[in-house]
Amino acid sequence: MKSIRFLLPVLAFAAALAPMAHAQFGSGIVYDPTQSAHAIQQLSQGEQELQHWATELQNWEQHLQKEEQIYTTAYTTMNQVIATYNLAYQMSRMPQNLEARYKSDFSKWTAFSNPSLSASNTNGITSAWLNALDLGNPTRAASAYSGAVIQVQTYPSSSLSAMDSTTQAVIQNQYTSSEIGQANVTNLLSTLGTIRSDSQTFQQKLANLESDTYSTDPSQQTEVGVLGKINTATMLQIHSQQDTNQILAAAAAQQALDAKEKLDERNRLINQAIYFQQNFSNVMQQTTSGISNAIQSISLSPSGR
Repeated sequence: MKSIRFLLPVLAFAAALAPMAHAQFGSGIVYDPTQSAHAIQQLSQGEQELQHWATELQNWEQHLQKEEQIYTTAYTTMNQVIATYNLAYQMSRMPQNLEARYKSDFSKWTAFSNPSLSASNTNGITSAWLNALDLGNPTRAASAYSGAVIQVQTYPSSSLSAMDSTTQAVIQNQYTSSEIGQANVTNLLSTLGTIRSDSQTFQQKLANLESDTYSTDPSQQTEVGVLGKINTATMLQIHSQQDTNQILAAAAAQQALDAKEKLDERNRLINQAIYFQQNFSNVMQQTTSGISNAIQSISLSPSGR
């Protein structure tokens, strides 16, 4: 660009001097200042046009550079998108042998109802108990308990009031243990029956989750789908843990009753030992006096002589 700008004035000056020099050497042509000025003006306009075109070329060069940069960026982005898609497609595909390698069976709840028990099912007592274990429900459990367990009788008020306070406390304690035991057993029957009743639905949900987990269908292996199955598995695990906690709670309640009965027996033995220590001398004195009186009465009787 600088070389063009330098040559234009030189060419204009040479063109202006050419006619004058030719006239000076005998060609007969006379120098015309007007034509020279006109030629210089045209050369100047040509220079301006060349400068304009040089600016346009420079702008086009910058534009092409920007277009090239845009194309390079777009091409790089396209390759990244293709790589991301290929990775997502690869990750969405399930191994064909995953189910065969890892799927396993699990234990299932079975119904207690057994036709072979119908022959010995006296007055429906057995079936009521088994139905409580299979279906749950507090009312069904209480009915089964009342039919299958020996019922405790009630002490007549006159007989209970005639006993001393220690004996009354022991009897009341035994009644309390019996009532707590009845509540524990009926609650355990109801809890187990409810869990067993819901087990069929729970097993079907597990089977559906297992089938979707090992499915090779791409729609089942999307990111959202996998997260959904993970959340479902967590909820099923929580539900199963809740059932386990209920069984453990019922078992713990029965253990508490067993501990109470053992403690009651130990306390009764302690109380008996205390009573014996406090009343031993009186009892022995009464016993000795009684024996002495008996012997004396025997020895003084006519038949004893």
